[in-house]
Amino acid sequence: MSTTTVPAAGAVTPRQHAPVRRPSLLRLTAVELRKLVDTRAGRWLLITIGLVAAAIVTIQLIYARDAEQTFVNFFTPSLLPIGVLLPVLGILSITSEWSQRTALTTYTLVPRRERVVAAKLIAVVVTALASVLASLAVAAAGTALASATGGAGTWQIDVALILNAAIFQVTGVLMGAAFGLLLLNPPLAIVGYLLLPTLWGVLGELVRPLRGPAGWLDTSRTMEPLFSSDAITGEQWGRIAVSLLVWMVLPLAAGLFRTLRREVS
Repeated sequence: MSTTTVPAAGAVTPRQHAPVRRPSLLRLTAVELRKLVDTRAGRWLLITIGLVAAAIVTIQLIYARDAEQTFVNFFTPSLLPIGVLLPVLGILSITSEWSQRTALTTYTLVPRRERVVAAKLIAVVVTALASVLASLAVAAAGTALASATGGAGTWQIDVALILNAAIFQVTGVLMGAAFGLLLLNPPLAIVGYLLLPTLWGVLGELVRPLRGPAGWLDTSRTMEPLFSSDAITGEQWGRIAVSLLVWMVLPLAAGLFRTLRREVS
């Protein structure tokens, strides 16, 4: 004869806990995007990027000749200064865990560090693409104002230019993130990112034997065809690929290896 055990009044019965699911990559990316605006440095850097784009368009509206006030001429000048600031944002996104001493908490909650790094990289890529959209929006506003005030107001633009702008901004922010992963120190990574490619470019101009390799490794040269009105040739794409291999892919791989093995304290 079976008996049923009835818990006594007031007794606490054990509760069955549902298995804990690891956060998805999409959720981790959303967290990293929020971190970009939660920190003071990241927030002001994003604000500065928007102000720079607006300032360039304003200057052109005031000082450029009417015939030069076109959508393309409003769009392209904003890409370079923003392209200088975005890699710094990538560096801060990667190194913030170590500079703010939150790495222990982050990697305890998400033990697989490569997932955290992947989320950070996706977040900065999304930010870079958003910066291109912001440049397009500001250029559109400038073109509309130019058209209303007597400027050329020409809206024509080649889609390839927009795609090339996205390539330029995305690879730039990933280069910054690569230096951040490799050095894991914000000031050191920023100085390294700004100094090493620039120093290589200067040496390529001054030292004759380095002029040939500089044509393949100096990103300031290899990226120039992205903003040319001519179609990019196969050799030019090859130069872009080689320079990105040296300044983006190799530091990313070495930095990921270091991040996965570094002791968190």
